Amino acid sequence: MKRMRGFIDLVFDLVEETTNLTERTHDAVVDRSVRRFAPVEPAKSTAAVVTGVQKLVSSVTFESIRVINGATRMAVNAAADVAEAGLDHAIEPGSADLATPLQSSAVGTASWYLDYAQASINGFWGDHLARKKSRLDLGMTLRHQGRHLPATREAFANAFPNPTPKLCVFVHSLASTEWLWSLSSETHYGDPDVTFGTRLRDDLGYTPIYLRYNTGLHISENGKRLARMLSEVLEAYPVPVEEITLVGHSMGGLVARSAAHYAREHNEPWAERLRHVVCIGSPHLGAPLEKAVNLLTHLLKRVDAAGAHVPAALLDGRSAGVKDLRYGYTVDEEWAGRDPDEVFADARRNIPLVDGVGYYFLAATISRDPEHPLGELLGDLMVRLPSAIGEHPEPARRIHFSGGAVFPGMNHIHIANHPDVYDALRDLLAA
Repeated sequence: MKRMRGFIDLVFDLVEETTNLTERTHDAVVDRSVRRFAPVEPAKSTAAVVTGVQKLVSSVTFESIRVINGATRMAVNAAADVAEAGLDHAIEPGSADLATPLQSSAVGTASWYLDYAQASINGFWGDHLARKKSRLDLGMTLRHQGRHLPATREAFANAFPNPTPKLCVFVHSLASTEWLWSLSSETHYGDPDVTFGTRLRDDLGYTPIYLRYNTGLHISENGKRLARMLSEVLEAYPVPVEEITLVGHSMGGLVARSAAHYAREHNEPWAERLRHVVCIGSPHLGAPLEKAVNLLTHLLKRVDAAGAHVPAALLDGRSAGVKDLRYGYTVDEEWAGRDPDEVFADARRNIPLVDGVGYYFLAATISRDPEHPLGELLGDLMVRLPSAIGEHPEPARRIHFSGGAVFPGMNHIHIANHPDVYDALRDLLAA
């Protein structure tokens, strides 16, 4: 019910924002017409009067749409409050079987599609959802077998009957959920419930925990949230934790690096137990698609036509998390106080890696030969190889990984759950 209420609120938000955008576009067209057809007196004064009347009429129309939209929102929310109260009364607390796991075989079900719809909305407009305190905001939660895992002793004891002193936390990519880690499991392993986490548990004794979070927030915001959350995990975990490993895919790798940095900066108790940070297909030096969208938006804004301003406004509304991917920002100082849409303004800082921690990259190219021009140009279709391995032309701006591996003939999604990638991951952690 909570998620459905969030979708309803989002529809009304979209109606309001579309009305505002249409009004701005209408006014811009009217002003442009005046400049074009009435450059001199007396036509200029006459056109100004006509334009004023036209804008007044249109503003009344647009405002009436907003008023009706607001009134309808209130009525629908009131009805939903009544329905939600009745539903809560009908279902006694504890009657739902929350202990029943949702295995990865749920892929393709209605719940799975709703999860991904919500995650996609969070990815591209998550900062808007957070500001509006929307029910669709995923926030940040731990997950185990498809369920929310509160960071409490009781929850951990129930989830992990045989906890190990080694934790591996998996951080998913943009507009995704923890289900990412089980994509193609049936194809690769013949079992939809096998993931990197379950294999590391069997091979190296790690207890896997998965993260679900609002990927539309700044990467540094999620990094700080994860740093605080892992301190709660450390306190609630049933046995003393000796070792923590962070594994992130794409944006998740940047969030993992950010969390490690803030854990050190804020003296979080788990920082001294952090041993490994693994970044799988992460755009450490930026993502080419976001750079292209940023440039396109910049050009559209400068085209003197309403038809260009509309797509520019729509593209400009993408989330802070997406914009952080342009250059791979992981700390507040890289974006705070800056124009997030400035073109060719790489403010990425050379943030030192945490001492005593092994940092590793796992990257891919779509070409069988990583040095093939197509592979060098496109990388894994989302991240180019130099960005994934932190190889900057300026030595001072490189990211000095402890090791890593490159997988030819794979794309950005393949490397999230491919047996060959797992073998490299296991070997890096074992070493």
